[in-house]
Amino acid sequence: MNTRDRDPYEKTFPALPPAPARGLARTWWGHAWLRALEDSALDGTQVKQGRRYARSGAVGAVSVRPGGLTAVVRDPDGTAHRTDVLVQEFTGAQWDRLLGLAAAEAGYIAALLDREVPPELAEDAAAAGVELLPGIGDLDPRCDCGEWDHCPHTAALCYQVARLLDQDPFVLLLLRGRGERELVDELEERSAAEAQAPQAPADEGVPAAEVFAAGRIRPALPGLPALPEAPGQPPTLDTEADPEPHLDVDAVEFLAQAAAAEAYRRLTEALAPGHADRAPTAPLTVAEDAVRLTAEAGDFRVRSRLTAATGRSRADMELAVRAWGFGAAPGLAALEDDWTPDRSTLARARVALAAAWADAEAPVLRRVRARWTEAGTGRQLRLGREGRWWPYHREGDRWIPSGPSAPDPGSALEADPAQSGFGPHGPT
Repeated sequence: MNTRDRDPYEKTFPALPPAPARGLARTWWGHAWLRALEDSALDGTQVKQGRRYARSGAVGAVSVRPGGLTAVVRDPDGTAHRTDVLVQEFTGAQWDRLLGLAAAEAGYIAALLDREVPPELAEDAAAAGVELLPGIGDLDPRCDCGEWDHCPHTAALCYQVARLLDQDPFVLLLLRGRGERELVDELEERSAAEAQAPQAPADEGVPAAEVFAAGRIRPALPGLPALPEAPGQPPTLDTEADPEPHLDVDAVEFLAQAAAAEAYRRLTEALAPGHADRAPTAPLTVAEDAVRLTAEAGDFRVRSRLTAATGRSRADMELAVRAWGFGAAPGLAALEDDWTPDRSTLARARVALAAAWADAEAPVLRRVRARWTEAGTGRQLRLGREGRWWPYHREGDRWIPSGPSAPDPGSALEADPAQSGFGPHGPT
């Protein structure tokens, strides 16, 4: 990359040509830089416009110095704007910790010289209190267009710098306060000193008796973290880059959101009182999970794709979603699992049926396997393998779930078919 040096602590990079349709960052640190921009900006529209500016070549030469970036960015009508983005420089103590970490691992130095940023270096530095990459609010925008937040011009400059960072991560270190030559010299000095330092004797471990004794005074474990107020929001995939062939962006965004919601639900259950005393639930099958996702999907195309993937017709999937809404996996099993109870299960079912109408005239029920149909009414009871009773009613040639399950057959049979939300032609 050609640069024009003004002094050892400032570099000017020539304007880059217009970017291709694909993303403006390729490396993990380039993407981290852009996340700091996109997560900080209050107006996503301004950021998107800045991305278009950067891609079209509207950003001029970029001047990089400790603590800041400067460039001229032009509007589509040719109006030029002086644009700056400020970044916090490292203190002397922060540089000392970062360089100490980098010099201690020969692989870190080699990677930096190869214009790579090892993610392990960034993680070790963060653990030592030195955030190598900027985070939310760390990119401070300044532009003569008058905007106080990120405007299209500062956003365009940040997108352009992501391309520079892809090619040369020393740009980031210069922003933090040190030039490349100075850093390389100091890393070599520290590495040589590290190699000559006497090695500490090998750790011989701790006697077992001391470990057991210390266990009695070990501090208590910290409390469980607080439950977030809501599931996290996955990043949007609404970019101007063309998606890969056959990639359904809406479907991917839905799956990401559904995964976040499911993780939140499981975390809620795990933090609930008594969770450790309850037996874990069986994992969902692929077919069950497809119904769960269809029940959560609001986009008609996503629901259609899930329906096709399971081999169900649209009407069958609508019925499965209705059953899932009344009882999740057990509710779906009541719809689709036409099983035969063994003798002991059947005996318990007969006792439950007799007790349900002990003080009233019992309905006439005809049993076929685990399904009891009331004569002349179009109502049906289904016994689930978990021992609960599921109400159904007949509409045309189909049996429709009427409501959630009940522990006794009497209350289940009285479920109001209207609450099923199912009309003669499907869900209402």
